Amino acid sequence: MDENQPVLLTEQVGAVLTLTLNRPTRFNALDDDLKDRLLAALQAASRDSGVRCVVLTGAGKAFCAGQDLNLDGDLRPEQVGDTVRRSYNKIARLLHGMEKPIIAAVNGVAAGAGMSLALACDLRVLAEHSSLRLAFSNIGLIPDCGATYSLSHLLPRGLGLEIAYTGRAIEAPEALRLGLANRVVADADLFTETATLAASLAARPTRALGLTKRAFNRATTGTLEDALEYEAYTQEIAAGTADFQEGIAAFREKRQPRFEGR
Repeated sequence: MDENQPVLLTEQVGAVLTLTLNRPTRFNALDDDLKDRLLAALQAASRDSGVRCVVLTGAGKAFCAGQDLNLDGDLRPEQVGDTVRRSYNKIARLLHGMEKPIIAAVNGVAAGAGMSLALACDLRVLAEHSSLRLAFSNIGLIPDCGATYSLSHLLPRGLGLEIAYTGRAIEAPEALRLGLANRVVADADLFTETATLAASLAARPTRALGLTKRAFNRATTGTLEDALEYEAYTQEIAAGTADFQEGIAAFREKRQPRFEGR
C-alpha cells in the first residue's frame, strides 16, 4: 500500500456513505490512527442528514484482522483496558446506536475486533469465501468491541460461548445458517449487491428506521410491557415526520412514496 494513502477511505454516492478500512497489507488490522479515523467518520455520519445509510468494508483480501498486535509491544493490563475504553467502546456504541442503517460488507476474514465490528453493524452481507473468527481466546483475551453483547443477542448462549471459547472460523455458509449473516453472495458480486441494498435502505424513511433500531435496542433489555410502551412512544415520534405524511399521501394516491429522510 502507498504510505501516503489514508488508512480510512470515504466515498458517498447519493445518501450512502461507504467507509473502507484501508490497510490491506496488514489485512486492515486496527492501529490507533485507523480507530481514531473510523470513530471520527462514524460521528460525522451520525450528524449528517445527507447520510442515510452507512456501509463498512475492507480493502484488499480482508475485512479486518482485528487489533494490530505487531504495533503494541508488551502492553500493560491498564493499557489494554484504556484502549478498549478510549476507542473500541466508543465505536461499538456508535455502530449500535446510530439511528441509520449500517451494513457490513464482509469481503474476507473478519477476525477478533474485526468480527466484533461486523456484528455491531445492523446487517451483514458476506462474500461466499469470507469468514468470521472471534479469535480473542487464541491470545488469552476476551471478546471486546461489543462482541459479548452482539453474540448474546444473535445466538443462543451456549452457541455464542462455544464460538468465543474456541475462536474457530465460521465460514460464510455457516454464518448464514446461524443468522450471523443476512446474505451470502458471490465474491465478485459483494459490492454491487451491498450497494443495491444500501441504496434501497437509504431511500426508506430514515427517521422511522432509526426509531425502529432504537426500539429494538431498548427491547433487548426490558419486559414486554416496556417494549409496548416504548413502541407507542416512538410511534408518536414517527407519526410527526414528513416521511409519514408522504407515506400516507402515496398510499392514498396509489403511487410509490418519495421519502426524504425527515
